Amino acid sequence: GGLLQQTTDVENYPGYPDGVMGPEMMQQFRDQAERFGTRFITDQATKVELAKEPGGAHKVFVDDDEYSSRTVILAMGAEHKKLGVPGEEELSGRGVSYCATCDAAFFKDRDTMIVGGGDSAMEEAIFLSKFASKVSIVHRRDEFRASKIMLERARETENIEWLTPYVVREFVAGEDGALDHAVLADVEQEGTRDEATAAAFIAIGHEPQSEIVHGQLETDENGYVVTEGKSTRTGLPGVFAAGDVVDHTYRQAVTAAGSGCQAALDAEWYLRDTPQVETPAALAGLSSPEAIAESHWASPRS
Repeated sequence: GGLLQQTTDVENYPGYPDGVMGPEMMQQFRDQAERFGTRFITDQATKVELAKEPGGAHKVFVDDDEYSSRTVILAMGAEHKKLGVPGEEELSGRGVSYCATCDAAFFKDRDTMIVGGGDSAMEEAIFLSKFASKVSIVHRRDEFRASKIMLERARETENIEWLTPYVVREFVAGEDGALDHAVLADVEQEGTRDEATAAAFIAIGHEPQSEIVHGQLETDENGYVVTEGKSTRTGLPGVFAAGDVVDHTYRQAVTAAGSGCQAALDAEWYLRDTPQVETPAALAGLSSPEAIAESHWASPRS
């Protein structure tokens, strides 16, 4: 379920006109996959050994248990970078958020803030300004990493204000348990100030969860897995990557699901078109998804 397991209301996924809770939607996804024969191992993969030759068997380890497969789809996702300040974790989903595109509509006509200074922070602020009465951008320096054009667009937006050079020291809840204000510290002078806000959106970047394949697959300078063109193919035969472990631009549930579909098709075509992969005799005559899934499944070797 990834980040959606940590999300409350999901309002922008097709097919849910009244919205849906993130964990509920993930359970529905799982139920649907199980109906087509998918087997789930709810545990953490600890190591992978990826084959380099076409048709080779890739190995995935869960502690001492070993699983082998001709294809592997990497979908480890990405985590939002956190500030690591008091109140951030406790108020996540109760005013502290990491996606204005997802949650801006919940704070219509409210005072809000964005924490960050790059292009993603400016993009989030501009989007949020269409809903909120005020957007305060909090950044530790007067200079910003954002591109000139993004910075100009933000400065031209009337209800965006600038709080520099400040850093967030703490998020504080109100009597209702939701975010009430942020404690900001001036990085050039001693002292703090309380800034009332209904929502604080943290936009300081993402960390792709690609550590498990470092040294085996090509990643970019930020750790995102590199794929070939518009496909999900990686630099190793039979290894595909989808979702936020690849995508550093859109980062939406619906685009991740779409790339997951692409990866499944790429994997199917690889098995079909790779001469080194023979059709197992056990699959002869099997047609139903349940029967094929059952024949593919093998107990782990200890």
